[in-house]
Amino acid sequence: MQRSSRLALAGVLVLLAGAAPGGAQSVGPVRIEGGRVEGTDLGDGVHAFLGIPFAAPPVGELRWRAPAPVVPWTGVRSAVAFGPRCMQLPIFSDMVFRSSGMGEDCLYLNVWTPGDAAGRTLPVLVYFYGGGNVAGDGSELRYDGASLARRGLVVLTVNYRLGVFGFLAHPELTRESPHHAAGDYGLLDQAAALDWVRRNIAAFGGDPRRVTIGGESAGSIAVSALMASPLSRGLIAGAIGESGAMIRPTMAPVPLAEAEQAGVRFAGTVGATSLAQLRALPADSLLAATGRPGNGRFPIAIDGWFLPRAPAAIFAAGAQAHVPLLVGWNSEEAGWRALLANQEPTPENYAAVVRRLFGADADEALRLFPGATPAQVRESATRLAGARFIAYGTWKWAELQRRTGGRPVYRYLFAQPRPATVAPSPSPPPGGAVHSAEIEYALGNLATNQVYAWTPADLALSQVMQGYWSDFVKTGAPDGAGLPRWPAMGRGEAVQVMILERQPHAASADDQAQMRFLDRVYAAPTVSER
Repeated sequence: MQRSSRLALAGVLVLLAGAAPGGAQSVGPVRIEGGRVEGTDLGDGVHAFLGIPFAAPPVGELRWRAPAPVVPWTGVRSAVAFGPRCMQLPIFSDMVFRSSGMGEDCLYLNVWTPGDAAGRTLPVLVYFYGGGNVAGDGSELRYDGASLARRGLVVLTVNYRLGVFGFLAHPELTRESPHHAAGDYGLLDQAAALDWVRRNIAAFGGDPRRVTIGGESAGSIAVSALMASPLSRGLIAGAIGESGAMIRPTMAPVPLAEAEQAGVRFAGTVGATSLAQLRALPADSLLAATGRPGNGRFPIAIDGWFLPRAPAAIFAAGAQAHVPLLVGWNSEEAGWRALLANQEPTPENYAAVVRRLFGADADEALRLFPGATPAQVRESATRLAGARFIAYGTWKWAELQRRTGGRPVYRYLFAQPRPATVAPSPSPPPGGAVHSAEIEYALGNLATNQVYAWTPADLALSQVMQGYWSDFVKTGAPDGAGLPRWPAMGRGEAVQVMILERQPHAASADDQAQMRFLDRVYAAPTVSER
């Protein structure tokens, strides 16, 4: 996002932060673990409680430990502003934060609830942000929960530790852990937040027995892991995954020993020979070190506690949460240049790349992803690049859940390209729906993104998607009155998919053969998947 676009948003930040303009009515206090909190009446039938701590600040000796219980406070705590975002470098230009700065003390969540929720038992949506486990925040404009709260949901966004603070493993961390586990602290934060929801959400009118978890990209990957983890799978009644699963080749977990060695290598780059020295380093120094080439990778660990096995193995065994799943991806998760780089989209260039990628399987790959003309190359390379990036893993998650999960799975393809930008752009618009483009539609936040000239068709599609998402949270099925019928995937070979575009409609999946081919390519289990 260009700087001018960010400045154009400045005028709406105060209102959208949940602190209504002067004269706003406070609501509460509400008693929860830790004490009482007072929120804000947004003036449109929604109350917001922002920046609520759900765990102790993970600082000092609590750095790189599982989240500890929240520190109680006295009096009434103001919950009208977002807490600090977790430590992160400025990586993604489309992230617009409303948080009050950044720091290690970042384990806060935000609640939007209907104004008449007191004493009710409303369904709950807990949404986890994306950002590759290195960036993101629950205050981002696109994740605002007010629109879905107006549809009768209690909506939460949750902060979780990122990068080196959220995923560093180290042999000393394993030794000091009562569970003989290390890494995955960001995932443990998410599980702790769900446990907090179970114990506290009734105070906001939510039903702890009807909690759906959702997320996009890294948030979706987390949802797949939370479904698999013995620490969290009993805390959820449904799941929404938007573009991403913790399944190879997308952010697949590694054995704990491998994650530990990555941590040891990082420690060496900052001159730390012990865990004590690592904990003594200032947070800013650690964060800066992750920006050096080769220093920012902290893989998810199969730690034996949060993840006893890889999620794919847990799903294959039917040991995951047996809950309804709404899951899908976008039509242009990656562009054709992600495959061809700076080469022209000629059949010859495309065939050479496919042969390099697939070796002995290249002929089959070229049959399933054909490239006889430049136009066909662009189409097939776009689909193949998106599948290798994130769509295949999401497909595999859906397939495993529909075969072993015992509950309906609803699959979608978001295919609505964004409209033209308000300001002229030198770059041609993508032909399909790019990664993360569906978020504002599904959560009802198109108006918060002033980069694009939204059309009535975009607004109408957003209304439909909000209906599907909210109905799924309420009932476990996206089948509300007045919406195009969305059939479940079923158990057979024929798979129905909801195509989310200007005229949403169900259709037979046209990618099953392509995905089964990739499934064979990725079929050989790694050590972590056995």
